[in-house]
Amino acid sequence: MLPLQGDVTQVADAVSAVWVLTVSFLIFFMQPGFALLEAGQVRAKNAGNVVMKNMTDWSMGVIVFFLAGAGISTIAAALTASGTSLDIAGAFAYIDEPSGWVSWLFGAVFAMTAATIVSGAVAERMKFSAYVVYAVAMTAVIYPVIAGFAWGGGLLSADGFLGAAIGVGYKDFAGATVVHALGGIAGLTAAYVVGPRRGRYDSKGKAQPIPGHSVLFAVIGTLILAFGWYGFNVGTQGVLSDGQFMGEALGRVALNTTLAMGAGMLASSLVSYYIEGKPDPLFAANGLLAGLVAITGACAHVTWWGGILIGLIGGAQTPLVYRWVVDNLKIDDVCGVFAVHGSAGFIGTMLIPFFDVAGFSTAQLVMQVAGSVVIAGWTVLTTLVVMYALKYTIGVRVSDEEEELGLDLGEHGLATYPEFTADSGSSPITDGGDVRTDGGDVRTDGGEDE
Repeated sequence: MLPLQGDVTQVADAVSAVWVLTVSFLIFFMQPGFALLEAGQVRAKNAGNVVMKNMTDWSMGVIVFFLAGAGISTIAAALTASGTSLDIAGAFAYIDEPSGWVSWLFGAVFAMTAATIVSGAVAERMKFSAYVVYAVAMTAVIYPVIAGFAWGGGLLSADGFLGAAIGVGYKDFAGATVVHALGGIAGLTAAYVVGPRRGRYDSKGKAQPIPGHSVLFAVIGTLILAFGWYGFNVGTQGVLSDGQFMGEALGRVALNTTLAMGAGMLASSLVSYYIEGKPDPLFAANGLLAGLVAITGACAHVTWWGGILIGLIGGAQTPLVYRWVVDNLKIDDVCGVFAVHGSAGFIGTMLIPFFDVAGFSTAQLVMQVAGSVVIAGWTVLTTLVVMYALKYTIGVRVSDEEEELGLDLGEHGLATYPEFTADSGSSPITDGGDVRTDGGDVRTDGGEDE
């Protein structure tokens, strides 16, 4: 029996390892989704700069997370939980332990997602060099600390200082707040420090339209992201537990992810239709993503009808929060990352206790709110520190001349569409497409009519 038992254990370990690797590759495939989504929502003269930032997020980010971020996450967990001793050498032991490298990769693709979100908020005016420095800070410290707090047994876990005080641990199954809301609020904060694009607001402070150059790219990118999201959510659910196949748990996560995705798209479309009098494909796409973000922390915990309601709420708030950010806060969030990733993530995570299959718990609700405040506070504070340090040293935005010319030429010395854009980078196509002349309103970058 012992040899057979050993064989069964090895098979189970092999299945689990292949599962983790497969879903890690699937989550990596979200990178081209982000690239297309963001590139489509900026003007043609800045599309190359956006995709360069996306490639840098991944290429540089994985190295930083390997050498520093994963270890710092372990240290943050140890410092904020009772009964855990700090072992700095042990925190970085994974670097020379091949048995832990598969798990490290799974953590790394989550970290890269958080970093990539920011680029969509600060597009078309932030210096590439400043963005690179911020991305290093995100993958080395900002994200790893929160991951250690929530998932590493730290502050927000049941054994962490805050979790123990409240009596329960923070529930965020696959990163609605740990990954997405963190990235969304970091993007909002960074966009505030960098300031709006030239021409985004008139002399009276009214938002002016700056359309992106390809709705098609944005929608295709959205669908690629939705495909990768199955790795994000379903992949977080293991296939085996103590030798038992986790079929029901996998089914719940997969179903809730799918239902919330659809509900988010429909809700955002209906709200934008009510506001504008016509359905908008960009808000439909962003609503689909917001529904996914909202359910990401809840998909393993809530009922199927709770999944639909969370998706509906996440999608419905998208055009409303986007307008509030642009019109009231006067923050030029180019791709609406706060509405899609930030507010949707926080709302979805805080709604978990109301639809939890385990029943409503006041303590859990308090923990969800407190944990969200911790994540938001840490992210805003650290982003402000890094961004203002950059602002008063190397600077955070390009010159007015470079912004007018386009960051593709100004920052990288190339034109992404050389056949169609003028040397000045200010042709109608470069500026984001044609202005409607059939009596309709001018379309803006966020999909609204003004």
